[in-house]
Amino acid sequence: MRLLPKAHLHLHFTGSMRPGTLLELADKYGVHLPEALRTGEPPKLRATDERGWFRFQRLYDIARSCLREPEDIQRLVREAAEEDVRDGSRWLEIQVDPTSYAPRLGGLIPALEIILDAVDRASRDTGLDIRVLVAANRMKHPLEARTLARLAVRYRDQGIVGFGLSNDERRGMARDFDRAFAIAREGGLLAAPHGGELSGPSSVRDCLDDLGAARVGHGVRAAEDPRLLSRLAERQVTCEVCPASNVALGVYEKPSEVPLRTLYDAGVPLALGADDPLLFGSRLAAQYELVREHHGFSDEELAELARQSVRGSAAPREVREELLAAVNAWVGHGVRAAEDPRLLSRLAERQVTCEVCPASNVALGVY
Repeated sequence: MRLLPKAHLHLHFTGSMRPGTLLELADKYGVHLPEALRTGEPPKLRATDERGWFRFQRLYDIARSCLREPEDIQRLVREAAEEDVRDGSRWLEIQVDPTSYAPRLGGLIPALEIILDAVDRASRDTGLDIRVLVAANRMKHPLEARTLARLAVRYRDQGIVGFGLSNDERRGMARDFDRAFAIAREGGLLAAPHGGELSGPSSVRDCLDDLGAARVGHGVRAAEDPRLLSRLAERQVTCEVCPASNVALGVYEKPSEVPLRTLYDAGVPLALGADDPLLFGSRLAAQYELVREHHGFSDEELAELARQSVRGSAAPREVREELLAAVNAWVGHGVRAAEDPRLLSRLAERQVTCEVCPASNVALGVY
């Protein structure tokens, strides 16, 4: 799965931090970490009730308080990029609310410029194409979201490609943020609000109707409404599905219950994402492994998921074409069909030729 080229469209800024980095920064600044953040293991979370969501947010806020200097921001982005490269990501859109970092970084504009500078450096250092999606907080006043939308448009030529809306979708109405999203869309940014995770299909419909969403963060609970599934498929609205976080937060009890197959078979474009690896314990490639193990996706279907992530991205056309060609090359070898006796029989029966390249299989670490 790490060799499969893919785009990563759902990764939150602080949540992308390595656990070891959090420990080092907490020690540097004398921040007391609760036991849930000190063990290096993902904390036990359940956010389907208000108390559980409050605990999740509290842990996130504590981790964010350890990012205090520009060099901390640079380290976080560089390490996140390194992890993504290791997992086969060729395009990353990292999501951030700069107001959360402004008090320690000299204000809103300095904070955003520090973040964009860190993204530019990490992109050059790692070779990974990285862009930024600015996200408003639905727990705050809609006027703040409008300010962020205008700021995001202002810095569009410096790496910002989209505008989102995060935090507990059970609180506040999507339509309260319609003006902010109109500003962002009119300014050429992609609209990608969260919906359909903690709330049901209605929150996805609100993202479409009130915010003009081209992508939906999570969106997984659209599977509960066949008419909504048809609408998403018809409009080719990509859902940024994060299977591991869905289970960690208690949206579904176990990986096999995440309705990935329902969404996929309905023709809804999907982009698998890691969400907050710091708190959920798994990064991008692990989401693909989960889909293969618990939902029986074949290599070709996994490759199609990768293609959908690329198509749903804000990458320029030439970058998309290059990435799609790389995905096709990954699946074109066919050598791993040897792991599935039924698939071997099917290939033999149909006399489908596998383009096996032994030297490249070894060079790429497949064997």
